[in-house]
Amino acid sequence: MTRFPNLLTAPAGKPGVESIADLIRHPAFTLEQIVSRGAASLDGLWYDQDRSEWVVLLQGKAELRFDSGESLALTAGDPLHIPAHRRHRVERTSPDAVWLALHYQEEPGA
Repeated sequence: MTRFPNLLTAPAGKPGVESIADLIRHPAFTLEQIVSRGAASLDGLWYDQDRSEWVVLLQGKAELRFDSGESLALTAGDPLHIPAHRRHRVERTSPDAVWLALHYQEEPGA
């Protein structure tokens, strides 16, 4: 049995600096805790990931923007599926924002 720290207890860090901790790393998926601390994507940075991502904002608030121009506000408890290669960025997060993120390869035709 592996015991993990409480997902809502953020590790020490500087305001505005995001930290990512792998909870489980497996060839088929990676499960991460992300603590945003008010961080946002760098100017001009768009995530274009090879694997799909399912995230849930466990605590705080956040806003994501997609290259289609769509913007999405999230509050604690909101889940979101981001397909592989759906370009997106984090516009803003609250200082207490904590995420759970699952990165995985979708089955062909799924």
